[in-house]
Amino acid sequence: MSRALLALALLAACAPAAAQECPAPPAGEAQPAAAVRWLSQDALEGRLAGSPGERCAGDYLAAEFARIGLKPTGEGGTFFQDVSLASAMNPHAQAGTGRNVVGLLEGADPALRGEAVVVGAHYDHLGRGERFSLGAQGQVHNGADDNASGVAALLSIAEALARGPRPARTVVFIAFTGEEGGLLGSARYAAAPAVPLDRTRAMLNLDMVGRLEGKPLLVYGTGTAAEMEALVRAAGAAEGMELALHPDGYGPSDHTSFYARDVPVLHLFTNVHGDYHRPSDDAEKVDVPGVRRVASLAARIVADVAARPAALTHVAGAGTPPRPPSSSGSGSGSGYGSYLGTVPDFTPVEHGVKLSGVRAGSPAERAGIRGGDVIVAMDDAEIADL
Repeated sequence: MSRALLALALLAACAPAAAQECPAPPAGEAQPAAAVRWLSQDALEGRLAGSPGERCAGDYLAAEFARIGLKPTGEGGTFFQDVSLASAMNPHAQAGTGRNVVGLLEGADPALRGEAVVVGAHYDHLGRGERFSLGAQGQVHNGADDNASGVAALLSIAEALARGPRPARTVVFIAFTGEEGGLLGSARYAAAPAVPLDRTRAMLNLDMVGRLEGKPLLVYGTGTAAEMEALVRAAGAAEGMELALHPDGYGPSDHTSFYARDVPVLHLFTNVHGDYHRPSDDAEKVDVPGVRRVASLAARIVADVAARPAALTHVAGAGTPPRPPSSSGSGSGSGYGSYLGTVPDFTPVEHGVKLSGVRAGSPAERAGIRGGDVIVAMDDAEIADL
């Protein structure tokens, strides 16, 4: 999950990893465990956007999309959509080019298959953590929870829906790159979508879903469509899952690129933890049965949205949009505002914003802010919630 977060923004960017050969694809292991273990191995050098490790991961995901039976929906008849990593909105983003991986499951209803539901998860991570690591810089940051877990869930959902019955509407599956550098991959797709956004009925984002461990699943975006909360509650009841619902449609991950363009969204999330953006975010710590449960819930939600005769009723203003930075004080598009260096803890508190940590050397650390603190005000401005 990106740490660039509204007023508590962190701009995440890293130096490129060394060249490498792609490891062999996994054999004899089912999803979601296969993707979690393969994507978070040391050989991929932390999957930094634009790096050889990211390219290997993209090739693996394209092969998985083909195996499942998704239609290539990228550029030139491939599964790939190029993403420029140089960003005027985020001058700290690394240069070069990454790749979104895009596949389509065509809808079964001739009257509705021209409309789509998007399921997304970012597959890039921090490389060796040269920038904005919360642990030891220079070590491989494998990003098993952030976000091999979300990608593994995405593949599980694609397998389940492809087996049938096929949804009435088309479902577009996207593995985004460049999320850690400022939602670059999702912004690229939103600007050049496989199905126009005015015919995209919802976007479901899976980011950090690997630490369920018997806790409630956090679901953001339930206020972005009039029907969304009831739909999610019904799916949770059917799956026997405890949910913690939040209406906000904006947040530190790829769903923001869609809600900013009037698409209802959901973000499924199992919360931050002590291994967040550290080298210790490894595969053995992922709750694989929990990922499987999240994927089952998500597949039910996607199928329900895809089967509805009418589109969801979009609700604007669920949360506060991120403010684009500019040296001149002006600008447009998606982006992130001032840098404080805080890392939010998404556990609900009665008032304010709880922090899980601060970046070493950041303004927050110099000001004496520490992990576990709850920010309730900045100067004369009250901070009521995230």
